[in-house]
Formats: sequence, C-alpha cells, structure tokens
Amino acid sequence: MGNTFLKCLIFLTGVVAGGGRIDKPILKAGRAYHKYKAKRNCWPRVRGVAMNPVEHPFGGGNHQHIGKPSTIRRDAPAGRKVGLIAARRTGRLRGTKTVQEKEN
Repeated sequence: MGNTFLKCLIFLTGVVAGGGRIDKPILKAGRAYHKYKAKRNCWPRVRGVAMNPVEHPFGGGNHQHIGKPSTIRRDAPAGRKVGLIAARRTGRLRGTKTVQEKEN
C-alpha cells in the first residue's frame, strides 16, 4: 500500500480585515500616543543630542551635535556604548555595486 496524498484546495474571497491600515498617515501626536500606549514604552523617542550630558553620551553642548565620533569600540563600558558599535566600515559609501552576470 503506497502513500496517498490528499490535495486540499481552499479558495478565499474578499480581503483580510484591517488590511491597508498602515497606509493612512498618523498626522497627529495624539494618535501616535494611543498607538504606542497599547504596545510598550517606545514613544516618544528622544534623540541623544537633545538630552543633557548626564542622560546620554551625545548630550550637552551649545548646539545639537554629537561632538565626538559616533563609532565606539566593542569593549567600551555599558554607559558609553551608543552610536555605531564596533562598526566594520565608516565614512561615505563610495562607488557602485557591480553585478556579475552568469553565463549559461
């Protein structure tokens, strides 16, 4: 007796409920507040340069600038490890990607 495979075909009509919900822009901070209130404490997101120096390594200064390299070494202490942690490459991206075509 061999293996028998049953082919089940399901046809769905219509669209999924709530589809396209994220296409509409939020437009207001109040709507964003209620959106993230149900999730977790991830809003509003304050930039490090907008903070005081006691709150973030990028904070402080007379202008909102980082004032130090944003790349940081891997063995930095936990309070300093912000920005690009152990970046493999830095600087402007130069050149273009070349695609090699396969010959068949």
